[in-house]
Order: sequence, then C-alpha cells, then structure tokens
Amino acid sequence: MSRSASSAPALHRRPAVRALRSLLAGLLFALCTLLAISPPVHAEDFDYRLQPRELAPGAWVVVGLKEDFSFANGGNIVNTGFIVGSEGVIVIDTGSSKRYGEQMLAAIRRVTPLPIVLVVNTHQHPDHFLGNQAFPRATLAALPETIAAIRSEGEGFNANMYRLNGDWMRDTEVVVPERALAAGRQRIGGRDVELRALGGHTVADLVVIDHDSGTVYAADLLFHDRTPTTPHADIARWLAALDTLEGLPARRWVPGHGEPATDLAPLRQTRDYLGWLAQTIRAGAESGQDMTELFQTPIPPRFAGLALVNEEFRRSVVHLFPAAERAVLEAARAKASR
Repeated sequence: MSRSASSAPALHRRPAVRALRSLLAGLLFALCTLLAISPPVHAEDFDYRLQPRELAPGAWVVVGLKEDFSFANGGNIVNTGFIVGSEGVIVIDTGSSKRYGEQMLAAIRRVTPLPIVLVVNTHQHPDHFLGNQAFPRATLAALPETIAAIRSEGEGFNANMYRLNGDWMRDTEVVVPERALAAGRQRIGGRDVELRALGGHTVADLVVIDHDSGTVYAADLLFHDRTPTTPHADIARWLAALDTLEGLPARRWVPGHGEPATDLAPLRQTRDYLGWLAQTIRAGAESGQDMTELFQTPIPPRFAGLALVNEEFRRSVVHLFPAAERAVLEAARAKASR
C-alpha cells in the first residue's frame, strides 16, 4: 500500500458506513442507467439487417453496433462470425436473441449451403448465446465453465435482455450447449482450426483461430474503439490473456465489439484501458475514496474515442471497486495486527 503504517487506522473509519455508502452509490448508478433507457421503438419487421463481411477466403464476420442494448437496436451490439470450410460451417457466437440467431443462419445460407458442423459460444454473456435456438442443438458447444455459467445465469440474463430490448426478444429461450469443448488444434469442417481456452473477461473465454486465413476470433477479450465491459472481469487474468494473444501468428483480429483489424490496435487499446482502469480503482481504494468520489475521475484524453467510455467506466467502478476496497481494508487490518 502507498500509505504509511501510522495512517492505516484512517482506513477503518466507520467501515460499515463506508461500505453502505459504496453500496448506495452503486445502486443509484444502476437506477440512473435504467431510467436513461430510451422508450420502445416499434420496429415493424424486427430486421437486424445483418451483413456478413468476408475478411479472408472463408473467414466471415457480422459487425455489431458500438452501443448499449436498447429497444432501438434489439441487442445488435456484438460481433458474430462464421468460418466456411470445404465440408461445413463453424459458427462463432449466435447473437442476442432468437431473431438474431435465425437471421444469422439466413445470412450464412446466403453465403453457403454447407451444413453447420460446430456452433461455439465463446463465453457466458447473453449477446453471445441467446441466438442458440436457431441452430441444431447437437452442434452447440462451449468450454465447461461457460456451459455451467449459462446453465446457472442464463435465465436471469434472458429476463434482463427482455427489459432492455423489448419485443426483439420475443420467444427467445435459453438453450444451454451440451457439448464441452477442450483446447487444441484440429480439422473442423475441412478447416485448420485451433481453440484456445483463456479467461479474464469472464471465467472462461474461448478464442477461435482459423489458421487457414490467419484470423483470430478473440470475442470479448478484445474491444476496438469501444470501451471494455467488466461485469465478470478479472483484470489481472485478462491482461495475461492479452499477452498470450499477442504471441499468436495472426494476420487479422476479430474483437467481440468494434471493427476487425489487421494490426494489434484492438489488443493494445484494450490493454491500455484495462491497465489504467485497474490502477485507477486500486489508487482510489488506497486513498480512501468511495464510489461517488471515484465516479468523478477524469477520463484520460487518449480514451476519448472509445464508445461509451464514461458509462462503462462508472459501471466498472460498481463492478470492481468493492473488491478493491475490501483488499485494502484487509491489508490494513493485517498490518495493524502485527
């Protein structure tokens, strides 16, 4: 810690009151976020207008909006993808609703008639798996930790997505993948594909590498010109995962949110922001700030181009600050007891 031993008791001033203030600040921010949601937009056709883009021969992406979930966009804020091999199609994430999954499958069919041989849910967040209904159940797969998380949290995610996106979610149900994936390199659908099991954005984050094209589908381990989200984040583990990604022989990167890239810009941008975020939250806890004070932290100008940076910073404070504050208090108690 940066404080001296003589200042440690200051961290113990009315700890229950401090904890209550932080909790109330988090609840207030969450309430303000809900109140800021736009009123329903009555879409007539509920068409996501998905436009697959071929990044390299056989490597496709559908790029989502750099926005929050809303009645206007129906949850179309995520990048999904698919890889077309000589024998079949690998799907990477299925989007935010049954409608999205159905429209994604229709978009794939406009590209190829080949069968779907594998559908990967890269992690447990709802915009990556709530389109599962549209695809053959036998093809649905994820890492074991992701399967467990979808099983335990999926219904809550689905209910919240109805509140955020309205009738875009009609008839959407949680379909839990039954097939557990393991890391490794193999031929799938006639394609040279490698699965990497990492983590940090969530408990388990699956990366899909198409070696035939040099395309890395990194899901939400990478954000590009969009602020990273942190509801299940372990920042230290996430930063370690970015180090692993940087060592891959990639020619192009597909982030979970934001534009694909042919250089390391998404990786460097994500690392820079997460490093600043972790240091800022840690420093705030060590200096005795509470959430309401930390909310006022100026965002560095170099992050001004990140979509939703102010909103996501405050959400991250709500997500991450309580644990940082507990760690500082526990360290102070341990030091005082010596």
